Amino acid sequence: MTTPEFITVTPQARPQVALVQLNRPKELNALNLQLMQEVAAALKSLDQDPDVRVIVLTGNERAFAAGADIKQMAGRTAIDMLIIDQFTIWDQIRRTTKPLLAAVSGFALGGGCELAMTCDMIVASETAQFGQPEIRIGTMPGAGGTQRLTRAVGKARAMEMVLTGKPISAQEAATHGLVNRVVPVGQYLEEAFRLAQDIAQMSPVAARLAKESVNRAFETHLDEGLHFERKNFYLTFASEDQKEGMAAFVEKRKAEFKGK
Repeated sequence: MTTPEFITVTPQARPQVALVQLNRPKELNALNLQLMQEVAAALKSLDQDPDVRVIVLTGNERAFAAGADIKQMAGRTAIDMLIIDQFTIWDQIRRTTKPLLAAVSGFALGGGCELAMTCDMIVASETAQFGQPEIRIGTMPGAGGTQRLTRAVGKARAMEMVLTGKPISAQEAATHGLVNRVVPVGQYLEEAFRLAQDIAQMSPVAARLAKESVNRAFETHLDEGLHFERKNFYLTFASEDQKEGMAAFVEKRKAEFKGK
């Protein structure tokens, strides 16, 4: 992978935990096409790295990402957008198999909110704001904002956020189930690392299958989801990690998971 221009990647920010940081501070980390391509490429590479078990995605204290790069899109036609098909990049990000955490401070608006919601969990600072303001510039969310937001906060609140463009605070987001926890600004990234390291201690095989199963709950009806979960549960019994985990429990010792 070539050296990225708009992100920084630290494969071992913590043991077995990688960090991907958006780095367009002057533009409040606005999501242009190149930045999104760099994020997708970095996540794909880290997803294949056997030394990485969990990935944290962040911005800076002022902004996770303040939205899409409107200057890049303003003059385009519908056919331009169709040909560019920028949202296929988002599909690549969504297919990351390892647990993916967003550490959010400041603005997470428009595409920034959608990118955070594409992650599996969100740790927010007290200054974080989440919103879908696209309607204020004559358009609407296009990278999952109407879908993931509705599943997270419910129809009425999502409808209000999408149709007025007004953001909600970090505490409101926590109350509605959009984020996992809210901490002071100086602690949000470290708190994300703590959560990531808790997960990294678990079996990578079981974590991948469990992540798939939780996501399936949002994509299908209950019977199919239960069937999918059951098959993944059975599949864990083909792993060395399951044998190690249960043996360690019986022997009253700490398990040493190897991701096999």
